[in-house]
Amino acid sequence: MKRLMRLAALPLVLLLLAPASQAADAKRGEQLHNSQCISCHATRFGNNGNDIYTRANRRVTSLAGLKKQVTRCRDNLSVTWFDEDVDDVVAYLNAHFYKFKE
Repeated sequence: MKRLMRLAALPLVLLLLAPASQAADAKRGEQLHNSQCISCHATRFGNNGNDIYTRANRRVTSLAGLKKQVTRCRDNLSVTWFDEDVDDVVAYLNAHFYKFKE
């Protein structure tokens, strides 16, 4: 009986010992943004593609909205990013332009 209880508890112990999911990496997000996003934004907003984030009538008004917009761009442009990549880009944009509370 004790052995059966130990075996049953093993998955729970392994789950508790597993590392927590990694926090978004804004530095990596900057690299992804600069290699995949900025050229398209520059064609739409002049030479400085970052103007899209600081314009007076910007559409993104929340952190959830920012993630939704980055995901929309990824999907519409068929960029091969994982969800973690989207999180990294969101972390970069929020840290440098939006400053939404998390």
